[in-house]
Amino acid sequence: MRKLIVLAALTLSLAACGHSEGERALTGGLIGAGGGAVVGSMTGIGPVGGAVIGGVGGAGIGAVTAH
Repeated sequence: MRKLIVLAALTLSLAACGHSEGERALTGGLIGAGGGAVVGSMTGIGPVGGAVIGGVGGAGIGAVTAH
């Protein structure tokens, strides 16, 4: 569980990488998908389901963050 919390915090801290709204959404989505695949495979959701959930969440967070 501790690894999951650290991975989630790291993913959220990197979600705002980029200068424009589109770049932040793209990088957030990619980072979220990677993190979600790892978390999904550890929790039983499966890597594909985790990647989809993480990608959507990361893209959303990346798009709404300020530069």
